[in-house]
Amino acid sequence: MSLNREQVVDWLYRCGDVFNQQCDFLTGLDKEIGDADHGLNMRRGFSKVVEKLPSIADKDIGFILKNTGMVLLSNVGGASGPLFGTFFIRAAQSAQAHQSLTLVELYQMMREGAEGVINRGKAEPGDKTMCDVWLPVVESLRQSSEQHLSVADALQAATGVAEAAAHATIAMQARKGRASYLGERSIGHQDPGATSALFMMQMLTAAARE
Repeated sequence: MSLNREQVVDWLYRCGDVFNQQCDFLTGLDKEIGDADHGLNMRRGFSKVVEKLPSIADKDIGFILKNTGMVLLSNVGGASGPLFGTFFIRAAQSAQAHQSLTLVELYQMMREGAEGVINRGKAEPGDKTMCDVWLPVVESLRQSSEQHLSVADALQAATGVAEAAAHATIAMQARKGRASYLGERSIGHQDPGATSALFMMQMLTAAARE
C-alpha cells in the first residue's frame, strides 16, 4: 500500500480545515510565548494553499508539494512561513514525478523536509520548536519502514509519537525565536510551531486512511 496523489491533495485540504478550526487555539498558545499571530498566519497560508489546489491537483506529488511550499513562503508571516514553506519545498524534491509514495519514499520525503527546517532554523532537539516534533516523526517512520508496516499504520504510529513530542515541549525552555527572549518563563507552554506540525501529521494520517 502506498500514499497516492489524491490522498496528498486530501491531506492539504484537511490542513486548510484544521488550521481554520484551530486558529484561535494556536494564536492563544502563541500569545503566551510569541507574537500572538501563529494561528492567523497558518490559517491564512493554508487557505491560500487550498485556493491553489484545484489548479495543480492533477500534477505529480512533488509539483503539488513544491507549490504548497511556495504559497506558504509568500503568504505566512513570522518565522513559520519560511520554516513550513521550506519543509514542503525540500520534501517535494524526493517526490518529484511521483504519483504515489511507498512508506520508504514517504519516510525519505519527510526526512528531507525536516532536514530543510533544521538547516533553515538552526534548531536542535530540545530547543522547543517544530523540530521537536519533526525529528521524532521521521525516526518513527524510519522504524516503521524497517518493520514493513503499511503506510496508514506507520502514520498512525508517527502521529502518536508527534502527540507526545508536542506535549513534551511544555517542559522545555525555548532557545530559538521570540520565545527564547522569555528565558525560563517560556517553560510551561506548548510550542505553537510544534503543535502545527502535530496537526499536519494528524491530517496526513486521516487522509491516508481514506
